[in-house]
Amino acid sequence: MDKRLIIIASVLVNIFIGFGLVIPVMPMMVEEAGAAPFHLGMMLSIYSAVSFVVSPLWGALSDRIGRRPVIMSGLFGFSISFFLFGISGDNLWLMYISRILGGIFSGAATSSAIAYIADITTDEERTKAMGLAGASIGLGFIFGPAMGGLLSVFGYATPYFASSVLSLINLFFAMKMLEESLSPEKRAETRTKEKTSRWAAFSGALKYLYLLSFFVTFTLAGLESTLQYFEVKKIQATSLEIGIMFAISGIVGAVIQGGVVRKLVKKGQEGRTIMIGLIVSGLGFLLIIFSADFWTATLFVAIFGAGNALIRPCVTSLITQKTTVGQGVASGLISSMDSLGRIAGPLLGTALFQVDIRLPFVSGGLLSFAAITLLIGFYASTRRESTLAGEN
Repeated sequence: MDKRLIIIASVLVNIFIGFGLVIPVMPMMVEEAGAAPFHLGMMLSIYSAVSFVVSPLWGALSDRIGRRPVIMSGLFGFSISFFLFGISGDNLWLMYISRILGGIFSGAATSSAIAYIADITTDEERTKAMGLAGASIGLGFIFGPAMGGLLSVFGYATPYFASSVLSLINLFFAMKMLEESLSPEKRAETRTKEKTSRWAAFSGALKYLYLLSFFVTFTLAGLESTLQYFEVKKIQATSLEIGIMFAISGIVGAVIQGGVVRKLVKKGQEGRTIMIGLIVSGLGFLLIIFSADFWTATLFVAIFGAGNALIRPCVTSLITQKTTVGQGVASGLISSMDSLGRIAGPLLGTALFQVDIRLPFVSGGLLSFAAITLLIGFYASTRRESTLAGEN
């Protein structure tokens, strides 16, 4: 395997370990600071909100100055942000500053890493490479909460320091082994162009794929924010059992993205794979309602995870194949859509849960099925654009 892909995969694992490890320890740190639960929700949301705003800006900057310096800056800043949270103690404002910095620099590393993959792969190779990226993100989500929980026995700040050190280790290897993927000619060409807004990417047929990217993350985040509450009421699940459910689902997703998508899905087959993924994830959502015990609940969550894993790398691959505004801008907008989904998903999920505990999963299933219309819209719009181009 290309060593550059290994480094990029490591960067993505690092970022998403950092995203997940806060889940078991941040509530205790906020409580020790004497803050209301409202602040916990704000800190979780502000990270994604800031990342949503800055990801396209970092992506566009990487088009102009290269991927490598932006990835390096992202890793260094990410390390600083976790160190600050680790030393925050009962200083609530330092916690907020840390989360804002984390959102800023995670957006830099993630959007530039995805653009880097697009730079070094051909159209034929790209779906496989995006599958590797998706598997790396999945591994980060699996090991993040586990790492946070295990290291918390040495103190609630320990996971933050560990993540900070991990980012610096990644930075060291990236500096040594990661060469620039964007040639000086490509960068010069970008600098002579007018600055491209993220909304320039959100146009034509591709807008359907960006919306699809949002819905995938939106429904996933809604599930993550309500599954524990639901299963506690439904089958009296413990926190350990919920953790095992997420871990198994994450492993299934990582295997599918790193194995099935990366090795079996070829160029031109992405649309069919996305369709299958939407149907499977929609069924998984609805099946969760019928959880009868730990094993059935785990199976249904894993079915959802399998469907979800089929969608993301194929959507990303299609966008990077079709974009006309630069890989950095396109990848930045993908990251922004993911961030927006992580902001809005938990808000709607928890609101629906207050009405009826089944509603988050019913709505998630229906939205998954409805998202098929976005895929149909993408291909219909692509055909119209090809017809118009042929006439001209």
